Amino acid sequence: MNKLHLTTEVTENTEAIKNAKDLTEIVIGCAIEVHRALGPGLLESAYEICLCRELGLRGIHFERQVAIPVEFKGVKLDCGYRADLIVGGKILVEIKAVDQLAPIQEAQLLSYLKLSVLKVGLLINFNERMLMHGVRRKVLGPPEEVSL
Repeated sequence: MNKLHLTTEVTENTEAIKNAKDLTEIVIGCAIEVHRALGPGLLESAYEICLCRELGLRGIHFERQVAIPVEFKGVKLDCGYRADLIVGGKILVEIKAVDQLAPIQEAQLLSYLKLSVLKVGLLINFNERMLMHGVRRKVLGPPEEVSL
């Protein structure tokens, strides 16, 4: 199994989840489960792999460390940008383990959404006593275009 590009098969669970709102709720629920088990204080990579495991256990399709190319003058360039997770082909998830989320991290999520074809993103900071204080949801474009 390739360490950088871990994925799961599309399952009936993933197919049944058609709208982004339901899928974000599931991802947040998985993150809460990981946080309950591990608490704050670990590296981002530990939370990422554990979140992948939890998504896999629930039969939710995901891709890990997905390249996000920059398109410039008609050419796609690999500049080293990677989404931590893309869940269900709909939600871009960026994982952090920092003292406090900063505006630059929210800007990073928005930039990744603009560069990808995705409209909904989650920024999850696992270094919080209560995980919900570290979750930010961002939507590009009008909500009616995103099937919330």
